Amino acid sequence: MKHNSQFSILNSQFNLCLLGLGMLIFPLFQSCTAEVLPPKAVLPIPSERQLAWHELEQYAFIHFTTNTFTDKEWGYGDEQPAIFNPTDFDAEQWVETIRDAGLKAVVLTTKHHDGFCLWPSQYTEHSIKNSPFLDGQGDVVKAVSDACRKYGLKFGIYLSPWDRNRADYATPEYIQYYRNQLRELLTNYGEIFEIWFDGANGGDGYYGGAKERRKIDNRVYYDWANTHAIVRELAPQAVMFSDAGPDARWCGNESGFVGNPNWNTINIDTLHPGKANIGKLLNHGEEQGSAWVPAEVDVSIRPGWFYHEKEDSLVRTPENLFKIYLESVGRGSNLILNLPPDRRGLLHENDVQALKAWKQLLDKTFAVNFAANAQASADNYRGKSKKYAAANVTDGNKDSYWATDDAVIDATLEIDLGNSQTVSYVLLQEYIQLGQRIKSFTIEAFKDNTWIPLAEGSTIGYKHILPVEPTETAKIRIRIVDAKACPVISNVEVY
Repeated sequence: MKHNSQFSILNSQFNLCLLGLGMLIFPLFQSCTAEVLPPKAVLPIPSERQLAWHELEQYAFIHFTTNTFTDKEWGYGDEQPAIFNPTDFDAEQWVETIRDAGLKAVVLTTKHHDGFCLWPSQYTEHSIKNSPFLDGQGDVVKAVSDACRKYGLKFGIYLSPWDRNRADYATPEYIQYYRNQLRELLTNYGEIFEIWFDGANGGDGYYGGAKERRKIDNRVYYDWANTHAIVRELAPQAVMFSDAGPDARWCGNESGFVGNPNWNTINIDTLHPGKANIGKLLNHGEEQGSAWVPAEVDVSIRPGWFYHEKEDSLVRTPENLFKIYLESVGRGSNLILNLPPDRRGLLHENDVQALKAWKQLLDKTFAVNFAANAQASADNYRGKSKKYAAANVTDGNKDSYWATDDAVIDATLEIDLGNSQTVSYVLLQEYIQLGQRIKSFTIEAFKDNTWIPLAEGSTIGYKHILPVEPTETAKIRIRIVDAKACPVISNVEVY
């Protein structure tokens, strides 16, 4: 009995030791295996359709109508359909050229302010069906949409709210006409990625022979909310563009740049297409904006939006197009570059040559990413979890990212390029699914055993490409100086 008692005491003491050891080990084990939660989103955030739009980055605008044949920019509305007769129309030449230039989509002006329709609309006689083009059997909208699908590009439409041909413009009946045509376009030409609603409306026009000036209240006349509902019903993945969005906004100019800083957020409650004196607001967005409405930069490869023979020598140079790229896509906006077909119905040789040389310049500049799979480190990463470690910025995976602990907004990221390289550009991307967060940052290079400044910036957003003075270095350091919340960086590239 004595031995049994002693054994029981020893057994109890051993169990107590195991229990004590378990109490010490279990919290450590628990801390190692517990999931580190991702950062909370900083609202607003982009929708799925907006994320897909961001990833397109750049695409083409096509302006082609009776203006091409009258040598005008804005038709008055009294042009006869008979004037529209391209001799060598080839939508595939347009789209193949656009694809080869690295552009990902096409937005076609299906009806400009003159009211002439590039498709055989059943709601008007002022259309291609009454032109000599293909004996009245032509349909430019179908030809371009078919070409886009053949060459793997997205297709979008521009439908001018203003119509200088319609006798009923400025009356409620015109709004029904406009919506009927919108329904035609959204149901007969396949998937639409973007719809362009511009702000040009009201003024002098033909108006069915009235030849007068008509004014509308552009705040209420178009009843945009109910027009937008048609788009959401028939083309739920389409991004709607106008000064006020709701999905993408104008950049405030037609010169080829968005502002720096460039916030994807803006307050749109008081905005409407055509509102005056909002260029600066649209160019920069608003840091505290309540809606995600990123900017789109619209610019033409020529001085005009439609083809004019006198501008054949005035096509933008590849170097100028490269500058536009850096100040649009390189500042987190999308670029829509206008390419106006000539009277033959072809993109002019000068335009095609400029596009080819521009593409070569882009390919050469961004051929080798020195940071691809490079070693990266940070002075803080979220919960010390590999899921949020610095290596995520160089892994080529757009869905992984570096993030810091919630309380840390001043953080440093270092990229080891492995060998000394001549660095001329640094590309940064935020993981915008969690919102736009960065307000200020710097970029440095390690040279002669010290860190030297290369550039400083404000916003990043979907993408920011910073040109820097060409510098020999083997290490790049990015310091987030200020942010709305902990930084969330998905990608760093160095060229």
